[in-house]
Amino acid sequence: MGNANNKNKNNVKIVKKQEKSRIGFLLFSVVIFIVILISTVFNDLVQIYNNRTQTEELSIRKQELLEEEKSLKSEVIKLQDPDYIARYAREKYLYTKDGERILTIIDAPTEKNNNSDANENE
Repeated sequence: MGNANNKNKNNVKIVKKQEKSRIGFLLFSVVIFIVILISTVFNDLVQIYNNRTQTEELSIRKQELLEEEKSLKSEVIKLQDPDYIARYAREKYLYTKDGERILTIIDAPTEKNNNSDANENE
């Protein structure tokens, strides 16, 4: 009977070791699952933040482009007017009609420029 009692004790020890192994494996699996879950949620939050930042930047860029489009449309309308084209050519490219002369006006030196020129000469 002592032999059977030892076998029962050994079987109980083996069963307890198997239970401990299963519990350890389940605990390890749960920890891994939680780490993966937290990592996934963190990555998603970072992506959401990046998307919001990009959306704001793109919204600002869109406003800038809409304003530029409005300005260009206005310029197109102006460029259909022959008087505007002539004035633009005169100002921008120094275009003249036959018999016209271009006068370049040079600003008179200011007092500050005179003093600095005098200091340089000394």
